[in-house]
Amino acid sequence: MANEIERRRWNDEQQVKSWPKRERFTDRVVPNVVAALNPTPGEHVLDIGSGGGKLCLAIGARVGTKGKAVGADISSGMVAMATERATAANASNVTFLVADVQTETVPGGPFDAATSQFGVMFFDEPITAFTNIRRQLKPGGRIAFACWQSAARNTWHSGTVLARFVAPPPELPPGKSRSGPFSLGDPRKTRKLLSDAGFVGITRTSRRVVVVVPEDSIFDEQQMTGVNLLPERQAEARAALASHFAQFRRPDGLSRFELNF
Repeated sequence: MANEIERRRWNDEQQVKSWPKRERFTDRVVPNVVAALNPTPGEHVLDIGSGGGKLCLAIGARVGTKGKAVGADISSGMVAMATERATAANASNVTFLVADVQTETVPGGPFDAATSQFGVMFFDEPITAFTNIRRQLKPGGRIAFACWQSAARNTWHSGTVLARFVAPPPELPPGKSRSGPFSLGDPRKTRKLLSDAGFVGITRTSRRVVVVVPEDSIFDEQQMTGVNLLPERQAEARAALASHFAQFRRPDGLSRFELNF
């Protein structure tokens, strides 16, 4: 099955429940993605990995009542959350559905544009996925997305701290790639990936924003249970994480993080 690991991860009930906390961390990025896409009234736009729907709702406001924004996500819980938000906002031109854009055709196409905010890094067959996305765009259609730069430039991420405390990941089946938040962090490889999928006129803009948020916007107990920590090293891992996040804490109890994407 396509994206089996990510499908399990994002359909986890606790992952969905904690998502509004994660959004405190990424909400600052929404205006950057909207500006890069520059949606215009009347356009039909596909949002890939739409999560809680905030980007898609912002795009819906830009395309207006004659346009349409369609959010697709592999998580049924995220789609339910986003749909509730669209209903509360009376955003009748914004819809959300459960779909894996790596392989599936999303109803409502062909689209004028596609976009994503930290969603396209989770494909386990990225060339297949981006080729499928391009196929669902109109001739001359465009894509604009935000992905993380390397882990080295995003020191807030706990993965480098936890790496020495977890069991090695299983071998990937033939034809699969390792997905994850930094899988598109090398701009040269990502440019080639997009080119191989048929996109042209590829440009990249590096962005840096600072957010001041509660620490659990990034890491909390739910995430501790979501990684394959070696049982005998859990206490050591917790101590290492406490030391890691101490560098970001401010006197007011909030934490300051630099986001590079």
